[in-house]
Amino acid sequence: MTRLSVNINKIATIRNSRGGNNPDLVQVAKDCEHFGAQGITVHPRPDERHIRYNDVFELKKIVTTEFNIEGNCQEQKFIDLVLANKPEQVTLVPDVLGQITSNHGWDTIKNQAYLKDMIRVFKDAGIRVSIFVDPVVEMVEAAATTGTDRIELYTEAYAAHYSQGKELAIAPYIKAAEVAQKVGLGLNAGHDLDLHNLKYFAENIPGLDEVSIGHALISDALYYGLENTIQLYLRQLA
Repeated sequence: MTRLSVNINKIATIRNSRGGNNPDLVQVAKDCEHFGAQGITVHPRPDERHIRYNDVFELKKIVTTEFNIEGNCQEQKFIDLVLANKPEQVTLVPDVLGQITSNHGWDTIKNQAYLKDMIRVFKDAGIRVSIFVDPVVEMVEAAATTGTDRIELYTEAYAAHYSQGKELAIAPYIKAAEVAQKVGLGLNAGHDLDLHNLKYFAENIPGLDEVSIGHALISDALYYGLENTIQLYLRQLA
């Protein structure tokens, strides 16, 4: 069964908009786990506009499922943060400074040497590594030679084209997943997956270990409540 990791960045965004500690990020993480989530994901950025670096230290103390820290390993501050907290998984994302949200995967061919060096840093610390990639066969094949344990397929294109034709939208992801299985990579996915498109994706992608979902899930929780929303997402993965 595919695991659900809840990205709680949006909870931090709401908290930061007013100052103080409402909503309580740590309590929300605990509640997500209590309601059935099998992981907690955070993506701290240099400007700390949502997740603050100190949040990561506080979350590390209480997360009992899988803790996944996403971010840009081209920033030394991020590297230091991950090594200090040693989550179960680090997901390396090629963001640029000031980027609103992640919008592309690594070029695993051009960045092969760099990725090998960075992945070794985290794996030597006992941290499982996943790298963010687009659903392109060549990028998946090259990812396999970086030393990464997993890849995370960037699913924005699938979500954007789902309503226009789900078979065509998912086709490159199936190919990418089949290649990942062939070369021995674990497989995660995330970005714009929601209650409308998640079930079809999970049913058709072979070897899907984990999905990381934040924006859509937190938005749905405004209507359905957090506990019910997490259960709704888990049913899509069952």
